Amino acid sequence: MELENIVANTVLLKAREGGGGKRKGRSKKWKEILRFPHIRQCTELGNSIERDYFSICERQPIGRLLFRLYCETRPKLQRCIQLLDAMEDYEVTPDEKRKSRGDQIIKTFLTKQVTCCVVCPTRAVHDYLSGAPFADYQSSMYFDRFLQWKMLERQPITKDTFRQYRVLGKGGFGEVCACQVRATGKMYACKKLEKKRIKKRKGESMALNEKQILEKVNSRFVVSLAYAYETKDALCLVLTIMNGGDLKFHIYNMGTPGFEKDRVQFYAAQICCGLEHLHRESIVYRDLKPENILLDDNGHIRISDLGLAIKVPEGELIRGRVGTVGYMAPEVIHNEKYGMSPDWWGLGCLIYEMTAGRSPFRARKERVKREEVERRVQEEDEEYNDKFTEDTKAICRMLLTKDPKQRLGCQADGAAGVKAHSFFKNINFKRLEAGIVEPPFVPDPRAVYCKDVLDIEQFSTVKGVNLDQTDNDFYSKFATGSVSIPWQNEMIETECFRDLNVFGPQGTRPPDLDWNQPPEPPRRSLLDRIFRRHVRGMSRPETPRQLQWDGQCCRDVGTFWTNFTYPQDCWTIEQSH
Repeated sequence: MELENIVANTVLLKAREGGGGKRKGRSKKWKEILRFPHIRQCTELGNSIERDYFSICERQPIGRLLFRLYCETRPKLQRCIQLLDAMEDYEVTPDEKRKSRGDQIIKTFLTKQVTCCVVCPTRAVHDYLSGAPFADYQSSMYFDRFLQWKMLERQPITKDTFRQYRVLGKGGFGEVCACQVRATGKMYACKKLEKKRIKKRKGESMALNEKQILEKVNSRFVVSLAYAYETKDALCLVLTIMNGGDLKFHIYNMGTPGFEKDRVQFYAAQICCGLEHLHRESIVYRDLKPENILLDDNGHIRISDLGLAIKVPEGELIRGRVGTVGYMAPEVIHNEKYGMSPDWWGLGCLIYEMTAGRSPFRARKERVKREEVERRVQEEDEEYNDKFTEDTKAICRMLLTKDPKQRLGCQADGAAGVKAHSFFKNINFKRLEAGIVEPPFVPDPRAVYCKDVLDIEQFSTVKGVNLDQTDNDFYSKFATGSVSIPWQNEMIETECFRDLNVFGPQGTRPPDLDWNQPPEPPRRSLLDRIFRRHVRGMSRPETPRQLQWDGQCCRDVGTFWTNFTYPQDCWTIEQSH
């Protein structure tokens, strides 16, 4: 049994390292899988795609790179891009260096006349680029190449798109396993939702809600949905893989329970940013707890498991007694209406637990009834020991205020008020959101931070549930294939974009971008090529013929062929006219 776990972990680690070969985990046929369609085959997409500057040239990673490649061919536009890059760099420059960096930008790019009238250079540059330069770009080979990438992005996704590895854990409707995209070598986590289990528990709306929320959120602090597809038995969400384990494991299984203050600050700041990004989309998370906060290879965290998250209608409040015992806010326990307030309560619980090495209203492994925990949440104040500094204690008290109207984060300034607390005085949030702050802890790349394969409890077989056409209608809403921004990031991060995004000599169009050349015929399989070569080598006879195997060779005995039959001692190829 121990051997099975060692083998599963070894195979997973090898896959994470890229398989140890030059292809970095890519399939032998990766170039064929990602072969560009001819530009003529992109006509329908070109006619239907939304021609929005910010969507195509800024939000979409491949679109952004291709627009910049186009701008590099025109000195005036290249200067605009250099200014945008300088302004972007200025935004994440440490406070003590901002003045000198700003002076350098003004000296390099702006004249005295311009500085008097341009309040926001970034906006002015984008306003200019979105006009005539964007219109000209749409007639260039760089935009045509963007259409080719979009066609690849829209390829059908099936289980054959991935290699499957060991089980990492289990969700509410099925297992979570590691997987790898064959074409790129990129590793993901595949969350499988068993179709019959969903139907038995009437979980269709919950499953679709989680998928749609994941699809909408694009944040480095929330797990991303890259693909959604279906198999015969399951609906599959392919998500960011987080190899560093969850905060619960690190709080309780890595030495003395709890963390040092710098680590608490770092994780709390990233969680705060993740909540802010969710709240910006009017999404309340409602299940903040250590096991739902995952670490990646580099030690950065992401919020995971959005099964209880919900979009709050604009100008309204919602009601729902959902969450995990010990982490639910008083207003949730009371079944009162609320907006984003439960998430700030949850952040208070997490900061407390990361510091104290126990949750605020229940000791580690304490056996206590749900009703008693809920009474403590509503009536008792949390206790603080000497692990808490004054500002740690202060932010916990403000986040764990029982009245949501008085709670930190629930005022008009929202997340900005939380970020401004003295607890975060050492955090540069702009640099944090840009991903350039070094984490205080980096997981061991040779460790697998999850339970042994055989310790992960298996699901029982669902009996007495039949699937019908109504279910298929639901599955079609779920299995929508690739998600645009994560897919494009995958192409860039795995260097497939760099390897495939090749143009002709001296900036000319290659054959697949030449509107005057017809598309190449589709490539045939080896078996099909051999089969067709054999046919061309035979002349069509006047009358049907038959071939018979005599033990050494194939004899012509009369009947020409279209399909194979296999008698015991001969094979016949027949054609009907």
